[in-house]
Amino acid sequence: MDIDAPLPLLGGLSPSRFMQRHWQRKPLLVRGAIPDVQPPLARAQLFELAGQDGVESRLVEQGDGGWRLRRGPFQRRALPPLSRPRWTLLVQGLDLHVEAAHALLQQFRFVPGARLDDLMVSHATDGGGVGPHFDSYDVFLLQVQGRRRWRYGRQRDLRLREGMPLKILERFEPEEEHVLEPGDMLYLPPRYAHDGIAEGECQTCSIGFRSPARGELARELLQRLADDADDDDGEPALYRDPGQPAVSRPGEIPADLQQFAADALERALADRDGLPRALGEYLSEPKANVWFEPGRVPRRGEGLVLDRRTRMLYDARHVFVNGESWRAGGADARLMRRLADERRLGAADLSRASDEARDLLGGWCEAGWAHGEAA
Repeated sequence: MDIDAPLPLLGGLSPSRFMQRHWQRKPLLVRGAIPDVQPPLARAQLFELAGQDGVESRLVEQGDGGWRLRRGPFQRRALPPLSRPRWTLLVQGLDLHVEAAHALLQQFRFVPGARLDDLMVSHATDGGGVGPHFDSYDVFLLQVQGRRRWRYGRQRDLRLREGMPLKILERFEPEEEHVLEPGDMLYLPPRYAHDGIAEGECQTCSIGFRSPARGELARELLQRLADDADDDDGEPALYRDPGQPAVSRPGEIPADLQQFAADALERALADRDGLPRALGEYLSEPKANVWFEPGRVPRRGEGLVLDRRTRMLYDARHVFVNGESWRAGGADARLMRRLADERRLGAADLSRASDEARDLLGGWCEAGWAHGEAA
């Protein structure tokens, strides 16, 4: 992708200009971002998908008694009739299940893949929505069917209503209001309050970008570093205190034990590759409901394409695929980085790979992480 070329998707802005002017800063409304856009999945197929195990789905209804939230899977008869207003079906991670949704997601690869979360689809009847709320992540709201009225604004009061099944703002104070039609798109930075109401039956795709919380990230990385820490001779290095005298204050933590704890943490952080490796493995790990089916190794003259569910990243010394890591250098590293960036390699690219790289790619195909692709 040429990040300096204007994109209709971004209203004529280049990806570079968009990231400089809007990303994490201010909203952007784009009319006709994707002309002639079509829903990634027809209504009947979407409802069928929401009934499958392993697909994350929710049903939000608003009635005289207030808000109601249910979690799937849903059989079709469990969904309200389309003639009933003010209900919404949310299907998370549509890109994991539908190739058209995965292809749509690829248009947003000017943002680092480490930040990409998923594509959620919202199918609503007239008046449907999830209430005024805010997200802690960046989101592109793409209208793919029907019309939806969006009200939004930067709001300081982020208190939520108590006793609600949804995170609905106590006092919503919108600053702007627009009706989006098929092909229109609205970008909102984190913590911009917004409320979308369907005007007739409609479908909206939400392309979300995750923002790990600092505490969550620290816990995950420290756990991974601790699991990888080398102990003496493969055995756990236990605290020993043969010189510990008798004490008259047993409640006091011994200084030697405090030092042992500090040394354990320092040891876990001592490996210069440890933290980058742990971070890459964490960021590339698939969601819990993702599974792979064995694939086919490319034949001679064929290329290779990553499975749509595969997450592949890299840093200066490693490549990461679905929560695992490999050291990479030289020509093979450049090849792997290209695969991570473009998500496919042509037959000519594969022909230049070393035997070790071809064996590794073949193993990924057998695991279902990648597939052979005919020219």
